[in-house]
Amino acid sequence: MAWYTEPTVEKKTTQKKLWVKCKKCNSHIYESEWIENLNVCPNCNYHGSITSYERINLIFDENSFVELFDNISPKDSLKFNDLKGSYKDKYETAIKKTGISESVVTGYGKINGIPAVVAVMDFRFLGGSLGSGTGEKILQASNYAYDNNLPYIVFSASGGARMQEGALSLMQMAKTCAGVARLNKKNIPYISVLTNPTTGGVSASFAMMGDVNIAEPGALIAFAGRRVIEQTIGEKLPDDFQTSEYLQDHGFVDSIVDRKDMKNYLSNILSYYNR
Repeated sequence: MAWYTEPTVEKKTTQKKLWVKCKKCNSHIYESEWIENLNVCPNCNYHGSITSYERINLIFDENSFVELFDNISPKDSLKFNDLKGSYKDKYETAIKKTGISESVVTGYGKINGIPAVVAVMDFRFLGGSLGSGTGEKILQASNYAYDNNLPYIVFSASGGARMQEGALSLMQMAKTCAGVARLNKKNIPYISVLTNPTTGGVSASFAMMGDVNIAEPGALIAFAGRRVIEQTIGEKLPDDFQTSEYLQDHGFVDSIVDRKDMKNYLSNILSYYNR
């Protein structure tokens, strides 16, 4: 998982971890085993988070990925401040910590020899929130796919829209959907992969528009929060509500694919379109 190197970021010196505790079953797993298993629990198959570059390494053929639009970053158009500081300080800190310019990394490469354009959201960057820069990168990547007749794949991982940008953030829902819808004019496939979590404005826009919608096992996929819905309708919701499995049962997700199988699954779909 190391051929495409993540940007160098400042890291504090900390004691090396020996164990990773699974967030679902609370099992303690050797960190080396956890990493070797692609951040997936070997006991309960819980899919932990991975970075955008780690996912790129998993999906794309070695030395085939070329990053695009990495010059696009957030803009503090509203000069937003709250009790915890300014929005500008928050996203500049996120850039330093993650080494990426926005909550999504975009580019193109080959998946088992098949060329494709990709946008990979990264939850480390302000909770993977959808801001104006995020939407612009997703749109520009879709335009690149359109101009070059290449399939487009988006991996979603988001806590929703970035409210520090107000209406500018919400506008990205329509903008990204327009870019994806434009691909239909050329019959260019758009594949959406939903990972944990995919919520809010992202789930209400481009994440659910795929010609094929795929999800990782157990991913939280939702718009409103569970408690909000229960309080609104006055009923207790099923335990598996808003999971990948629940959405597949109700027709919103076409398939659930383990992380280790995702590359081959995507290449099989793309090979069908390339006939």
